[in-house]
Amino acid sequence: MDPYLEAHWLDLHNSMVHLTKASLQPQLGDALVARSEERIIVEDPIGVPRLIGPDVRIVEHGPPGEGAQPARVAVAEPLMFVMESEPITQRYLEIIDVTTDGRVITVIEFVSPTNKLPGDGRRKYQEKQEECRDARVNLVEIDLTRSGERELLVHRWSGARQHESTYQVSLWRATSPSRCWLYPIRLQDRLPAIRIPLRPTDPDAIVELQELIDTAYEASRYDRTTDYRRPCGPPLDGEEAAWSDELLKAAGKR
Repeated sequence: MDPYLEAHWLDLHNSMVHLTKASLQPQLGDALVARSEERIIVEDPIGVPRLIGPDVRIVEHGPPGEGAQPARVAVAEPLMFVMESEPITQRYLEIIDVTTDGRVITVIEFVSPTNKLPGDGRRKYQEKQEECRDARVNLVEIDLTRSGERELLVHRWSGARQHESTYQVSLWRATSPSRCWLYPIRLQDRLPAIRIPLRPTDPDAIVELQELIDTAYEASRYDRTTDYRRPCGPPLDGEEAAWSDELLKAAGKR
């Protein structure tokens, strides 16, 4: 995984949702389909700053009102712009059963930094986790970001925190509600192919995360807008920093 891609998360997130949906459709047969859905979150601009997303819009107002001080010479009046909070649209995937009026079988989430910071984004994400468990809907959470405090469903099981890693995938099957599976992923490792649970009678679908990331990288031409000479954000340290520096030097990017 390229840690510099977190700076492009909004675009990358949308690409991953689209590419995952396309890769799943041929594996779902005639009864199941994958669809992208969305939720809206609103953050307080005075509170914790959002790291990713359309944080502001520019609103044009008129010139100063009648209370402005008179000037002895003609002075050009500037336009005033005010930053206002802007809702964020977060997309995720649902696999639905078309033979049962669109019953949701599986939800796939690509976790965003806004889901890992205090505020509306985290609250609504936690509500989604509870909705899946209550409705016995399979839940796959894919976290390929390092910002914020990670709260995947698997972390409600004792022992999961002992396997912290740079990136993680949590998998909860509705048929085994007392169990949850964790894919720990180091920065230095190739992203794995992961299982996507469907109905109890269906074989798991497979999503090859590294292939999707590579496709998104090439399609969006991130190499044209990424400065590998500078530290990524959040910055790496220790073994990860040394590994990244060596790799970039070998590739001629430093």
